[in-house]
Amino acid sequence: MRKFLHFLAVVGLVIAGIIAVVSLFAFVFLKTWKPFGGKAGKADRKNYAERAENFDGKKFHNIEEFSVMSMEKNPAPDPLTFSKKNPRPDFDFPAKMPDFMSQEDKNNRLPPEKFRVTWFGHSSLLLQMHGLNILIDPVFSEMISPVSFVGSRRFSKPPVSVADLPEIDILLQSHDHYDHLDYDVIREIDKKVKKYVVPLGVENHLERWGVKSSKITNMAWWEETDVDGLMIACTPAQHFSGRHLTDNMATLWCSWVLKDEFYQIFESGDSGFGSHWQKIHDKYGDFDFVMMECGQYDVQWPRVHSFPEQSVEAAKILGAKIAMPIHWGAIILSRHGWDDPVERFLLAAEKEEITVMTPYIGQTANIETPMLFTERWWRRNALSLMR
Repeated sequence: MRKFLHFLAVVGLVIAGIIAVVSLFAFVFLKTWKPFGGKAGKADRKNYAERAENFDGKKFHNIEEFSVMSMEKNPAPDPLTFSKKNPRPDFDFPAKMPDFMSQEDKNNRLPPEKFRVTWFGHSSLLLQMHGLNILIDPVFSEMISPVSFVGSRRFSKPPVSVADLPEIDILLQSHDHYDHLDYDVIREIDKKVKKYVVPLGVENHLERWGVKSSKITNMAWWEETDVDGLMIACTPAQHFSGRHLTDNMATLWCSWVLKDEFYQIFESGDSGFGSHWQKIHDKYGDFDFVMMECGQYDVQWPRVHSFPEQSVEAAKILGAKIAMPIHWGAIILSRHGWDDPVERFLLAAEKEEITVMTPYIGQTANIETPMLFTERWWRRNALSLMR
């Protein structure tokens, strides 16, 4: 009996030692691994509390009651889902080479009265507006993860690399999730970026990665900033943030309004459906063009992302003349069929008589002639495999 107790004691010590080593490794990993980003200090948190009504001194909060996961034990399948395809397509997505190079300006800047948008898949976009190049949520890495050997792998590739992009006047970040904020891209593109505009807290990630604080403007909801005559407003979204286990909701998430004398543009960021859409319209009025997230939804997280019908309803509330579905076509974060987001978005938009642009990945589109960018290119490629 004494030997057995001694054996149990030894086993207990070994297990305790293993736990201690693993805990130490995890602690060091979380503290030192740069892709996790930085965190706010005491002075930062005080500043956030003075500027943001939805910051409680430690975390940010949504306007409405919110939970990341549904409390239902066995949520039913989404009854509106009609695509039975796999989450990943079984063909390579076609792409086109961007045409964001201006023949009128050697620095690839269009005249201020022109507007162009180039979609790189998911929520990565290049807007050319007010004579400026504006990059939103650039993610070009193949693996969407803090490490290269595990995570969600892209199933489509942008036709250009960071090196091919023009000089960036403004880089907008909607929030800090890995499918929107790419450590490798920031490190590579920083030399091309003049200015970063980010929601509160995200500046700490950028600064840890080597971006000069003088290049960064951080914003709370409803704050506005002016960049060379272009008004940028940080507006609400219903989502959450975090890059590792202990920083949930430590940084803010948002949508964006961009306005000049020619256009008023909206980009949704990631957002569930809520009263914030009406509040944004109440303040800014109708929009010429909106880019709305419509993918990665699930009945298990109904408040985190909008279902496509909700995205169209939000576009209607915003008074959108033209809408473009984003947050699909590159990354798998949910269980729906790969084409379900865009097909449901189109069906709902047709009922609401909203014009929808669906450019190819990499195709540079304009909103003066939206009907030139309405090809349903994914259907043609999917059908070709069935013949």
